[in-house]
Amino acid sequence: MTLHVFNPEHDIALAYNNKHFTAPHAGRQLRHDLDYLPALWAAEGDLVWVENVASAKAHAHRFMRDGRKVRFADRNEVSRLADRISRVSPWGWDAAVKFQLEQLGIRRTLLPADGLLDRIRNDSNRRFASMVLTELRSSMHDPILTGAACYARGMEELEQRVRETGKAVIKAPWSSSGRGIRYVDTLLQPAVAAWSRKTIGRQGGMMVEPYYNKVKDFGMEFVSDARGVHYAGLSVFHTVNGAYAGNSLADEAGKRAMLSAYLPGSVLDKVAETLEHLLAGRLQGIYQGVLGVDMMVVAKDGVPDGRETGFCLHPVVEINLRRTMGHVALALSARQELQDRMMRIDYDGSHYHLHTVHKDR
Repeated sequence: MTLHVFNPEHDIALAYNNKHFTAPHAGRQLRHDLDYLPALWAAEGDLVWVENVASAKAHAHRFMRDGRKVRFADRNEVSRLADRISRVSPWGWDAAVKFQLEQLGIRRTLLPADGLLDRIRNDSNRRFASMVLTELRSSMHDPILTGAACYARGMEELEQRVRETGKAVIKAPWSSSGRGIRYVDTLLQPAVAAWSRKTIGRQGGMMVEPYYNKVKDFGMEFVSDARGVHYAGLSVFHTVNGAYAGNSLADEAGKRAMLSAYLPGSVLDKVAETLEHLLAGRLQGIYQGVLGVDMMVVAKDGVPDGRETGFCLHPVVEINLRRTMGHVALALSARQELQDRMMRIDYDGSHYHLHTVHKDR
């Protein structure tokens, strides 16, 4: 059987790169409240590691209607069944989740070696996304594409890059949804400079990107396996101040229709095809599992190479070598009765909840 693990603190764990990493309270709470989520994509007979079995069953029941029998197991039961587990599928691979699984008695042959973890972490750095972006734009030569990013290794270089860029977004190489990002304009204010200095000291550098007039967030989901990288579907998501807020639930045709006001379908097809090729070349032998590429539609104003549509596509804002909420939305969108709704994660002050609501709410 496959053991599934929901470890949403993964991005922060990558930044710390310590097997003894303890997530902040919000990360621990999110993991506790939504640890049943892998049941949405687990196969018949698979195991999902949860903290409270009864609670996980109750929550998962709201979304599972296809009759699959997935087994929920707490820490003690996972340890007891360790010898029967043939594969492990976490939300994302990092040193902390590997150590947690070792503590449960999972066979080391099922876990990535430390050297492989280092390579996965390296390709989870935002520098990797910037390199893929450059390659993709060079491969396609399509003027509807935009986007640029550079890496600064120290404060002097960072300040120079910001001066050259003007209105910019600076990003920590590793950070989680909406965090590790600051908006600047030509000069670094004292508080931002102090944060930047601390981040460079911990992570070795900082990304600098032009600020774009974003009009739509979306992404493409992929699966990487021994045969290559394969397109899995669109993810049309929503953010508030850079933080994830929800996903539109729809079939592929419905999501393409949402984007058709901004982008020709042929561009989406070509970007997906090109990313399959580029990512396969870079990830072969390093990463197997699901991944997501965040993108955005930006207004043509201020972008010199746009088309007459008035919009351009930034095709590689982020690359997440992990499962994403877009993959959760793909699993829920397979249910006809949930299409044309919105998937949201809300926080009521003490707990996180997954909801599907009508789009007008």
